[in-house]
Amino acid sequence: MITDIIKAFIVGGLICAVGQLLIDHTSLTPARILTGFVVAGAALSAIGVYGPLADFAGAGATVPLTGFGHLLAEGVREAVRDKGAQGILTGGLTAAAGGISAALVCGLSAAAVFRQKDKL
Repeated sequence: MITDIIKAFIVGGLICAVGQLLIDHTSLTPARILTGFVVAGAALSAIGVYGPLADFAGAGATVPLTGFGHLLAEGVREAVRDKGAQGILTGGLTAAAGGISAALVCGLSAAAVFRQKDKL
């Protein structure tokens, strides 16, 4: 278990370090960097690199936004295999529905419980 934690920490830390380097040394906006991470995860998944990395690092590779891109790509791949061309449109949404639903419910719950404060 300790080795799994160390692998996750190292891989997740390297992904975060890449993001920090992009913030520090490029003129890219944070939104473009985050979008780039999702696209990079999907692209690495498409060429067969991200799956083994996720198997090796566990949450260190699946929790960052690159893992979300990988999830979308794998969902599309499975849906195309099962449903044909229709899977191109439905696969990513089906694969990510649980995580997106949980984020929406948690966000709405927090908004209902806490008062919004204006920034000064």
